[in-house]
Amino acid sequence: MGKNQHVVFNSNGGWDIKGENNTKATKHTETKKEAIDIAREIAKNQKSELVIHNKNGQISDKDSFGNDPCPPKDKKH
Repeated sequence: MGKNQHVVFNSNGGWDIKGENNTKATKHTETKKEAIDIAREIAKNQKSELVIHNKNGQISDKDSFGNDPCPPKDKKH
């Protein structure tokens, strides 16, 4: 399993995609939607988790693409 991918607000504007515990962004985008789309593809390829944050840093959503032996029933999709 790869690193979890976080979509976080960049205080200079725009949104960053960061691997778990990375200090540098993997990618910077202008919109949150674009960052989520890119991070989702990375998380799928790495079989990891996508963690989406609000502007204040609070987690707003998660999506798992790993091999979960006991997956929850996904009510969103």
